[in-house]
Formats: sequence, structure tokens, C-alpha cells
Amino acid sequence: MEGVAWVAVDWGTSNLRVWGLDRAGAIRAEASSAKGMARLDRDGFEPALLALIGDWLPAGRPTPVLACGMVGARQGWVEVPYRQVPCTPVALDQVGRPPTRDPRLQVMIVGGLSQAEPADVMRGEETQIAGLLLDRPGFDGVLCLPGTHTKWARVQGGEIVAFHSVMTGELFALLAQQSVLRHSLDGDGWDDAEFARAVTETVAAPAGFIGRLFSVRAEALLAGLTAAGARARLSGLLIGAELAATQAYWKDEAELTLVGNGAQAAHYAEALRALGRSPAMADGALVTLAGLRAAWRQLTKDLA
Repeated sequence: MEGVAWVAVDWGTSNLRVWGLDRAGAIRAEASSAKGMARLDRDGFEPALLALIGDWLPAGRPTPVLACGMVGARQGWVEVPYRQVPCTPVALDQVGRPPTRDPRLQVMIVGGLSQAEPADVMRGEETQIAGLLLDRPGFDGVLCLPGTHTKWARVQGGEIVAFHSVMTGELFALLAQQSVLRHSLDGDGWDDAEFARAVTETVAAPAGFIGRLFSVRAEALLAGLTAAGARARLSGLLIGAELAATQAYWKDEAELTLVGNGAQAAHYAEALRALGRSPAMADGALVTLAGLRAAWRQLTKDLA
């Protein structure tokens, strides 16, 4: 595609999103697929990328591709070392460069962050945080980044000082698709009241969470709980359990921002409002692209 000087890539566990940008950083093309890291083996990354951007790449020269996320994990295209917090969100002293068969590709992968105690890691969210801090350089508070593995990050003085990962998104997918509860979730829709009730009850009494899960199935059989209600209740139970476990991050923090898009981020916002918090919202795609643009400017400056 004419005008694409480089490609920005956000490659998560579940999804792949790409943007073709010109030399000024303006978007000339964008695309996405469900070919996240979890669906690929090491040989599958290049074909998955080319399926989206192959038509953008001119012949005769390599096009730089700058990627963040799970593409740099141990199970990804190539493993990129972590930097340990506290630290700035993104630095380019460690950049992964996977080998490619197509000579039109020059792929570079931004590394993630680690935490020694309690042990934790992130890949991709650090780039979102870097993008958010470009617009809010004085941010001092907590960010919630919903996803397959939701991250809660404490930011002070331009650095990520601590973070906590919760597998809520993956647990929902497993229970909804592979457990007995799947028989009660076969349908569409959403029940706001059921969701809010499940959140508040679970935060108030988290010890009963594991026992409440089967009630989703039992009430569908005995009391006519609809698929919309069952889906909302399961989500509310899981997000409620997460919020009960992460109160140190969100309960008394003055600045609280949710970074995300779509239904999942909306459910987190709804859950927090049910508990008396009104988080600010940041568009996850916009801050990811902003973080990748900033990394690209730094990378090209270092290479000059």
C-alpha cells in the first residue's frame, strides 16, 4: 500500500491488531484478526502477520514492523527479556528481532516488564501505559487494563512501581466454553441487574465465591435463569472475586483509570461503579498506538 513507511503491531494472547503508518505517523491502513499468540506455534507468526499486511509491503525493500505484546513471550515468535519494575514503561535497550523468510519484513519486538515479589510479568500493557502517560505525564495512581489476563498497575513519577495480574478473562472463557456452565450460557444478551448483584455480593463475601459458581447452572435448571442472566452472573462473580482480591489497588486510590475497549472494559467500569468508584476511561487501541509511535520515534532516533 502506497505511503506505509512502517507497521505498528499489538499482538496479544487472543488477538492481533496492526496499523500501517506513514513517515509522519498518520494511519494509512489498519486490520485485525483472532490470530493471537495462544493460537499459534512459532512457525505461525510470520504467516499470520503477512495475512494482514502482505498487501501493504512494497517489493525490493524491507518494511520495519514494531510489535508489542505476547509476540515477545517465551511461547511467542521470539522471547524478549523483561525489565524489572520500578521502571519507565518502555525502553529500547532490549529489542527482539525474529528471523523472517519474507525479505519485505524487518520485525522488531518491544520487551515486557517483570516484578520479583510477588512474581509477575506483563507484555503489551507497558506500551499502553507509555501511550497514556504521553497525554497524562503527571498521572499518579492506578490503571486497570482488562484483558485475557487483566493487569492492575500502580504508576508514580512516570514509572510503573508495582502491578498485579488476574486471569479473570481466561477463567471466564474456560468456564463458559468447557465446564458444565456452558449449557446455561448458550444464548445472547446481558442482564445488568444480575451482573451488579453478583459483583457486590462477591466483594462483600468473597469466601463464598466458589460455591456460587454452580448456582449459575442450578438456577438455570430450577428457577428459569436465562442465558443472559447466567452470562452476566458468571462474569459478575469472576470480576467481583477479582475486585475483592485487588482492593489495595482500587478502593482508596484517588486516580483510577480503566484502559480498554468494548464490552469487557464496560463491564469493569460497571462493576466499579456498583462499588462506589467512577473510574476515568482511556481508549486501549489509541494508547497502544501512541505508545508504539513513541517507541518508533525513539528507535529511529537511536538508529540515526
